[in-house]
Amino acid sequence: MKKFLLIALFIGVFSMLCFANGQVEEKEQVKELKLFHFKVSQVDQWEQIAKDYKAVNPKVNLTIETVGGAADWSTTLKTKFAAGAGPDIFVVDGPALAMTFSEYLTDLSDEPWVDNVLESAKRPMIFNEKLMGMPFNIEGYGFIYNKEIFRKAGITTAPRTLSELREAAQKIQAIGVIPFGNGYSEWWVIGMHLMNIPFAAQPDPTAFSAALDNGTASIVDNQLFTDFKDLFDLTLEYGNKNSLTTDHNAQMALFNTGQVAMVQQGNWKEVGIYEANPNADIGILPIPINDDLQVSNKVPVGVPFYWVVNNQSDLQEEAKDFLNWMVSSEKGKSYLTDEFGYIPAFDNIDSNLLGGISNDLLAFAGKGDTIPWSFTTWYGGMYNEFAEHTQKYVAGEITYDVMLQDMQDSWVKLSK
Repeated sequence: MKKFLLIALFIGVFSMLCFANGQVEEKEQVKELKLFHFKVSQVDQWEQIAKDYKAVNPKVNLTIETVGGAADWSTTLKTKFAAGAGPDIFVVDGPALAMTFSEYLTDLSDEPWVDNVLESAKRPMIFNEKLMGMPFNIEGYGFIYNKEIFRKAGITTAPRTLSELREAAQKIQAIGVIPFGNGYSEWWVIGMHLMNIPFAAQPDPTAFSAALDNGTASIVDNQLFTDFKDLFDLTLEYGNKNSLTTDHNAQMALFNTGQVAMVQQGNWKEVGIYEANPNADIGILPIPINDDLQVSNKVPVGVPFYWVVNNQSDLQEEAKDFLNWMVSSEKGKSYLTDEFGYIPAFDNIDSNLLGGISNDLLAFAGKGDTIPWSFTTWYGGMYNEFAEHTQKYVAGEITYDVMLQDMQDSWVKLSK
C-alpha cells in the first residue's frame, strides 16, 4: 500500500512540476514589443491598436510609449538608445534623423508592403539602395480656415497671396473674430513648420541648404527670408493675445469654438475638428510669403514620420509582422484611414472619409502646388534653436534682423 501511495505522490508532484513548468514556458512565450511615437493626439487609438493586435496575435504584447507635444521626443529617443533601452519600433521624421540613428536601422526592402508605397514617399528613406523605413501617411499643413466665418466676413475667394491674406484678416477682424490663432508656445509650430516656409519656398531648397553649408548663401541677406517678416508680423498683428503661452490644444480650442478663423496646423487635426463640430466647414490655405503666386500659392506636403525597426532588438521579426499588419489587415488599415483620418502613403489603401482639409491638400498636390518639408533635412537641434530665436522675436526681445542673424549662426554651428 505504501508503495502505491509513494508512486501516486511521485506522479502528483511530477504533474505539478510539469504544469508549473508549462505555465512558465507559456508566460515566456508572450513577448513584449515596445513601440515609440510622438503623436500625443492618438494615445487612446494606439492603446486600442495594442488590444486589437493582441487579439489576433496573443503571443505579442504591444506596449506604447508616446512622447510629443511640447516635449522634445527626438532627444528622449536619443537618451533611450544611449542608455541601451532603445524601443523595438520607433519613428524618425525624415532622412536627417534617420542618419542620426543609422546604426540601429533595419533594412525593410523585402517587406510585403514595399511595392505599394508611393514612390515619392519611399524616396527619402532609401540609403545605399535599401529602404530603411516605412512611411505611414502623407500630411500637409497651412492655415486651416473656417469657411463659414470667411463667408460672414464677405470673403468669397480663398486668399493665395500675402496681400490677399492681409485683406482677409482685416475683413475677419471687422466682424469681431480674431483672424489667427497662434500656438507659438510649441517649438514645432513656430520653429519647424512656420520656419520651413522661407526654406522650402527657395527655387531649389536642397541647393540653398548646401549653399548655407559651404558659406555661399546666407539666411540674413536672402530675399525670401526678408519677405517672411511681413507674413510673420501679419500673424502677430491679427492674432490672439499671449501666443507664446498658447499650446496646440489651446490653439485648437480657439478654432473649434469659433473665436479664431485660422490656425497654422495640418490635416492631422482634421479628426479632432470634426469630433468637436461634426458639421464643420473647413479647408486649408497656403502660408503665403509674398505676392508671387508661383511662390506663395503652394502648401507644404510630406511624410511626417517613418516607422523603423531597431536592428539591435531580439524581436525584429515580430516588429516587421506588426508593421505589415498595420497596412495590410482591414483592422490596421481602418485605423490609418478612419480613426486617424490620414492620407495613406500606399496606393492600395483607399479612404472615403477624407474631410475638407485633406481634400484641399489633395487638390493642391494634384496640381503640383506643393513645397517640401525642408525641416526633415535640417541638422539635429535646429528646430529648437529656431524656435528659441523666433519666440524671442515674438516676445519683443530681439529685432527681426537679429533673429535672422541668430538663425544663420545656429546653422553654421550645427552644420559643423
